[in-house]
Amino acid sequence: MAAAGSSFAQMGLDARILQAVAELGWAAPTPIQEKAIPLALEGKDLLARARTGSGKTGAYALPLLQRLLARKTSALVAEQAVRGLILVPTKELARQALQMLRQLAAYCARDVRPVDLAGPEDLAAQRPLLMEKPDVVIGTPSRVLAHLQMQSLRLHNSLEILVMDEADLLFSFGFEEDLKNLLCHLPKIYQAFIMSATFSEDVKALKELVLHNPVTLRLQEAPLPDSSQLSQFQIQCETEEDKFLLLYALLKLSLVPGKVLLFVNRIDRCYRLRLFLEQFGIAACVLNSELPAQSRCHIISQFNRGFYRYIIATDEQDLAEPEGTNRGKKKGTGTERGKDQEYGVSRGIDFQNVSAVFNFDFPPSLESYIHRAGRTARVHNPGTVLTFVLPSEGLRLAKIEEVLTAESSSKYTLRPYQFRMGEIEGLRYRCLDAMRSVTKQAIKEARLREIKEELLNSEKLKTYFEDHPRDLNLLRHDKPLHPAVVKPHLRNVPEYLVPRGLRPAVCPLAGKCKRRKFPASTSKGQQNPLRSFKSSQKKLRTSAKLQ
Repeated sequence: MAAAGSSFAQMGLDARILQAVAELGWAAPTPIQEKAIPLALEGKDLLARARTGSGKTGAYALPLLQRLLARKTSALVAEQAVRGLILVPTKELARQALQMLRQLAAYCARDVRPVDLAGPEDLAAQRPLLMEKPDVVIGTPSRVLAHLQMQSLRLHNSLEILVMDEADLLFSFGFEEDLKNLLCHLPKIYQAFIMSATFSEDVKALKELVLHNPVTLRLQEAPLPDSSQLSQFQIQCETEEDKFLLLYALLKLSLVPGKVLLFVNRIDRCYRLRLFLEQFGIAACVLNSELPAQSRCHIISQFNRGFYRYIIATDEQDLAEPEGTNRGKKKGTGTERGKDQEYGVSRGIDFQNVSAVFNFDFPPSLESYIHRAGRTARVHNPGTVLTFVLPSEGLRLAKIEEVLTAESSSKYTLRPYQFRMGEIEGLRYRCLDAMRSVTKQAIKEARLREIKEELLNSEKLKTYFEDHPRDLNLLRHDKPLHPAVVKPHLRNVPEYLVPRGLRPAVCPLAGKCKRRKFPASTSKGQQNPLRSFKSSQKKLRTSAKLQ
């Protein structure tokens, strides 16, 4: 077993894996990686608990790749078969696990081929991929079980390693029966890893079903980074109107630098907030379970690469929508039927370089708060969490503070955010004007229009983007929806409305809120790629009409 403070090189990993690790900038193993990888390489079953952002994916991916490469280079070369299975609760996590495996296998890509079965493709379209017998299959339990029942995937005689990532969500996402049926298709002997952020009753049930004499790794760490890395604030808002006013001031006056995730509790709140910000020329994307999986993964990818500053997200699977939301709806009406039950972004997804998380809607549970806050202050980067609190939410805030303080030696108390609301009273009439423009009908139209446009981007242009990947990078998800009446004068903040105390800190161009623009041209004679993309898109629609 590796000694404390060991490096990846001391763990006996393949040189090709070490080269990929160095390219990713992983200077040293994280605590969970340092403990889990040597045990996994010894063939032990693992039950590991570590907080979000601690490197759990690397902790199981590295020994999985090492075992596959060792088998391929051994004298006893067996036939090609699926030897690794990674089960995750959401499509977003499946895509992320696939990307991580590909990055770690960059220098041995010919020897290790992973496949993601959780994508939007139907089962028949995925069968040819499985006929090639990839080394690793990644997917949600329901999709993997469907392939096993169709016999397009066979694991009974070949599987060697089973991984269950974010295991405490697998049962809560409704996969309990699928998991039990899936296990019947696996061999009697295999190595298994269960990775989780908490040791819930569901995880204990999985342990009994899957693991054989496992080593339990329970890192003695707080659920969130300490105050030197993560700053946590609360701001008391007397009314809903105050929440919108404060958010408007923070974003429009550029008082929060960097990328921001804004969490709300329902899908309609996503669009209400987006339409509200559009009134002031503040562009934002939405992430929710109604959008196609391709679009969701593309939004996350572009956000990580700096295309967008603001994402408005729901975490519906962790925070079930209030009872009665779906009651009284007739079949075929509304958009609830289109919700993806395998969606989740507040948990496990690696949003990179997030400066701040705003709990615009108060999280309904401690777990929800922790998972939202875990999207920032990842690895060694600093971060901030700002929670908007209404008078009726005081008791829930006190409970969250009490538990966080008890679980850590440092004080987790959410400090009051020092902001003088009186200084932005001059902006209130603009805020009310914008709120009145965002009607229920405007929200409904925006919701339907967004889904329609994303379906077009995801399906109709799929073949085109496969041939023109550069154009896919230019496809944006934060274009104005405009179902609400947009008043041009709201886009700019006159200097006399900016509080005197804030004027030195506010960028002179903050009122204009410039969107990121692509260069008008590259070198001489080259065409603007955005203009080329729009022209190609127009031609594509014309040809579709002719057909």
